[in-house]
Amino acid sequence: MKLSIILAFITLLIGIYGLIISKNIIKSIICFNISQGAVVLLFLTFSKEYPSSIPIISENSSNMVDPLPQALMLTTIVIGAAITALALMLSIKIFHYYGTLDWKEFIERNG
Repeated sequence: MKLSIILAFITLLIGIYGLIISKNIIKSIICFNISQGAVVLLFLTFSKEYPSSIPIISENSSNMVDPLPQALMLTTIVIGAAITALALMLSIKIFHYYGTLDWKEFIERNG
């Protein structure tokens, strides 16, 4: 197994662990971003075939990297940034309305 796959999987587990034990909304958003980055890294690592070349500067067309997974992951990163911005904005609104960013206090007050 390749080292990049192992490191991406460990990073994914760290992000999921942080989501599970996090009591703060901001920390949950950060852990979600860590998990998303690890999933993107895993997907790009699985889509790479060795040895292969980039599709822009290649004379040999038999062993090129497929650009579709790269384009999909770029889209995923952009959508993830938008979701993060929305989540941070909602956490600011929650703090202004409830006065806390703790999940337990938010759920207790919200009913």
